[in-house]
Amino acid sequence: MGKITGFLEFERLEERYDSAADRVLNYKEFVHALDPAQARQQGARCMDCGTPFCHHGCPVNNLIPDFNDLVYSDDWQHALSVLHSTNNFPEFTGRICPAPCEAACTLNINSAPVGIKSIEHAIIDRGWDEGWVAPQIAATKTGKRVAVVGSGPAGLAAAQQLARAGHAVSLFEKNDRIGGLLRFGIPDFKLDKALIDRRVEQLIAEGVTIHTNTLIGDWPQDSLVTNHAQKQISADELRAQFDAVLLTGGAEQSRDLPVPGRALRGVHFAMAYLPQQNQINAGVAVDQRIHAQGKHVIVIGGGDTGSDCVGTANRQGAASVVQFELMPMPPAQENKPLTWPYWPIKLRTSSSHVEGCQREFAIATQEFIGENGQLTGLKTVHVELQQGKFVEIAGTEKIWKADLVLLAMGFVSPVASVLQSFGVAVDGRGNARASTEAVGGYATNIEGVFAAGDMRRGQSLVVWAIREGRQAARAVDEFLMGRSDLPR
Repeated sequence: MGKITGFLEFERLEERYDSAADRVLNYKEFVHALDPAQARQQGARCMDCGTPFCHHGCPVNNLIPDFNDLVYSDDWQHALSVLHSTNNFPEFTGRICPAPCEAACTLNINSAPVGIKSIEHAIIDRGWDEGWVAPQIAATKTGKRVAVVGSGPAGLAAAQQLARAGHAVSLFEKNDRIGGLLRFGIPDFKLDKALIDRRVEQLIAEGVTIHTNTLIGDWPQDSLVTNHAQKQISADELRAQFDAVLLTGGAEQSRDLPVPGRALRGVHFAMAYLPQQNQINAGVAVDQRIHAQGKHVIVIGGGDTGSDCVGTANRQGAASVVQFELMPMPPAQENKPLTWPYWPIKLRTSSSHVEGCQREFAIATQEFIGENGQLTGLKTVHVELQQGKFVEIAGTEKIWKADLVLLAMGFVSPVASVLQSFGVAVDGRGNARASTEAVGGYATNIEGVFAAGDMRRGQSLVVWAIREGRQAARAVDEFLMGRSDLPR
């Protein structure tokens, strides 16, 4: 694939970033896609490796060597078609996916992998610029009605696939805009929300009916106000109106840190903080704003959500930003012969870290400290793993100054209201119980009710949500029609 000797001739080429000093002054995207010549050169690096392990690494099983070769051959429109055949929204994954495909690249055994993510980014951006991305309207309608509950990447992918199969699809979202955590969780500097808006326009053109500000299920009485929703539809009513229901909500229950002082003002979940800035960027007024300007900020949690908090706090003008991670500091370089082609554990420095952040590893919070109900600091201790358990190291206690603490320790489960309303059985973690078998996959214990995405598998990546949305759409199509031509 690509140029036979390309991997010997060309080095990996990274996308260009605006400088950290410039990009922290705004919330705009700062990563610049490869130009056609650069992408073509990167495509040339793809080896004719016989067994493309990148397929194994990619959750949506992108046909990576194929579109790499097409870009190298300057057949961009065909490359876009190949990319779209497995991925409904490559502009999302081309920006925010951690690229497990690159970890699995054969070149990564002893060299730098092919820049697969950057090539994907270049293909889809050029596709939109050239006007190649157009609605795919079903030639015939089935007369079947499907409700998709939740408009994150799983719901968007499922709704699009089902509409293209000819079903009448209604997409329900409790917030005032479509996109789920793509819109309200991921900062604008990583994903411009105009990218979501144009896909929503495409879905509408393909026949998807959008319902925002709508809660589905038996939520508590104050939920309409809390979620700013204007309408509530019971599970029984929804099932009566539709031939099938697909639940694609997120794993929105944040993991808490129940230590002394947790109730102090100034300690917040990351998902109470991040959506506010996205709403403000969109021109929405926000009550009781959480702001980092001039504050000493500590982010507890070393993953992507924590990194997003770091980037947002720096843009808001934080006096200092420190990020805690419970696990020990991983090695700077993985043991490739041991880990390839699997996703390796190694030190990863995000663009937000580069913008300004002190990182602390193997550290646990013992107590939040405050005065008159307001957070002023926290107490930590270093820990080490002994026989699978974290053990505190005596003498390593420390008091940190903190005006704002953001809890970014992941998500434990979906909010229970929706699943309980439909009577859907859950697993030990509170996720919807539904297998991914080829026959009867994604079906719950309730006839005609399916579940996919984070609501089914738990907190995961956008690319996994797209995969599950596509596969669940095929399962729903088979349930309604007895067979399906949708790809699995």
